[in-house]
Amino acid sequence: GGSAALYLLDGLRAPEDHNQWTTDTDALRRFVGDDVTLVFPVGGRSSFYTDWYRPSSTNGQERAYKWETFLTRELPDFLARYGVSRTNNAIVGPSMGGNAALVLAAHHRNQFKFAGSFSGFLHPTFPLWNEAMRAAMWDEGNFNLADMWGPIDDPAWTRNDATVQAELLRGLPMYIWSGNGAPGPLDASHGVGETVNAMGLEAIAMTAAQIFRDRINAAGIPARVDIVNGTHTWPYWAQALETARPMILEALGVR
Repeated sequence: GGSAALYLLDGLRAPEDHNQWTTDTDALRRFVGDDVTLVFPVGGRSSFYTDWYRPSSTNGQERAYKWETFLTRELPDFLARYGVSRTNNAIVGPSMGGNAALVLAAHHRNQFKFAGSFSGFLHPTFPLWNEAMRAAMWDEGNFNLADMWGPIDDPAWTRNDATVQAELLRGLPMYIWSGNGAPGPLDASHGVGETVNAMGLEAIAMTAAQIFRDRINAAGIPARVDIVNGTHTWPYWAQALETARPMILEALGVR
């Protein structure tokens, strides 16, 4: 691709050997004719793409996650050797990666020109949602939430809450997508249990999208927010990326 770059973050269950955008969607084909470099970070399950305070104390993790440092300092330096701009980037992510995409863009406006969240949990400080995160992270690798951002009153929580940090996103082109939990044809290949779980997760994501939408509307911060039929699964996120594609290319100034 060209000097502009699109970072595509993964979800909570990010594998250690590939990025699911490359296997569960047609993202590579969708952008094949565009002058933009696609960046697929690999790994980081249950990380929320943030800098942790310390290694997870409940699963023998040897090193603390430092994903914000990697994505905003180390990786851009590496990519610059291959002609990729440090400052003309877009970033999107589903689920775990959705809130992270907005938060990283909010705190690194000199790097990111567009941010997109697909089924993201955009308000982690909302009452009791931290407990949902705790359960999800325990289920996916026995990770300890307290080692990530500390107790709920720690400033790291508000720093990593896209809804709380909405003002820092003013002027940034954004696309927020969420399903409403209603299954459709794209769920046909999934089992009943998987579909029911995806419906429940998307109901939470929809609530978060609505809260975020209301917050930015009240503040006069423009963004495209779509809440449509759909569940918490990759086929819907592939559709959301296709919708976002022209917005991404325009923000990056490429064809």
